[in-house]
Amino acid sequence: MTVLRTPDERFDELQNFPFEPHYLEVSDDDLGTLRIHFVDEGPRNAPVVLCLHGEPSWSFLYRKMIPVFTAAGFRAVAPDLVGFGRSDKPASRSDYSYKKHVQWMKDWLDAAGLTDITLLGQDWGGLIGLRLVAENPGLFSRFSLSNTGLPTGDQAMSEAFDRWRQFSQQDPEFDIGNIVNQFGRGSLSEAEIAAYRAPFPSNEYKEGARQFPLLVPASPDDPAAEDNRRAWQSLMQWDKPALMCFSDSDPITAGADRPFLKLVPGTRNQPHITLRGSHFIQEEDGETWAKAVVEWMGV
Repeated sequence: MTVLRTPDERFDELQNFPFEPHYLEVSDDDLGTLRIHFVDEGPRNAPVVLCLHGEPSWSFLYRKMIPVFTAAGFRAVAPDLVGFGRSDKPASRSDYSYKKHVQWMKDWLDAAGLTDITLLGQDWGGLIGLRLVAENPGLFSRFSLSNTGLPTGDQAMSEAFDRWRQFSQQDPEFDIGNIVNQFGRGSLSEAEIAAYRAPFPSNEYKEGARQFPLLVPASPDDPAAEDNRRAWQSLMQWDKPALMCFSDSDPITAGADRPFLKLVPGTRNQPHITLRGSHFIQEEDGETWAKAVVEWMGV
């Protein structure tokens, strides 16, 4: 079992990301110890805004939103999922599973000692974060979602997702900086594109990123399908606040907010908004999402 760690110098030239790195370790029965990186800004005794990224980004994605939360007096915490950012990267595809990702982040939450959490989940940040909420409801006070879902494989995936999954397995380069740019408005600077490439010095570091699309439950008998069905049963009892902030132009998750609005009691009478942008909404309209959450948390 091989675990890779991106050299620190890959992150030396980051622009507009002045946050000190923090690390905690979790244990894995097969891989041993894994180091998880996270940003941790704001008062330590303040309510926590937990910003979970997805595929194939890292905590750099939340750089425009973190200052909005800290300026409002909240504690903003943004970890890098295992396989991404400055966190450790198991080198084999077989090292990754949906279940393991949830367990790694639950163990990290325990190590960090976080409570009174407001979850922000986008892309896999929602797929993993909602499992954490459903399985550990006492740790969370509320959640806000954008461009994500909790699939069980009982409904067909979108054509856009099918194309993305095929691309992720067939493209020889899998240029992550360009992927983040093109799944947005294509307006990232060269420095921003380089920041998304930084965690991946070579293709061997990208195994987790390439595996993620295959871990989305796309059939009823997927290994994660039943766990997600159980999570939905828990979310259908969730009466704490839940805020939907999906974007207006994401081809992959368009309409994915509707099941939450219909089935999750906590979404009722909440100030849901529509953001302007494509999939990686944190880049295009992240400040609007952050300000909406700040106002919502102040209610």
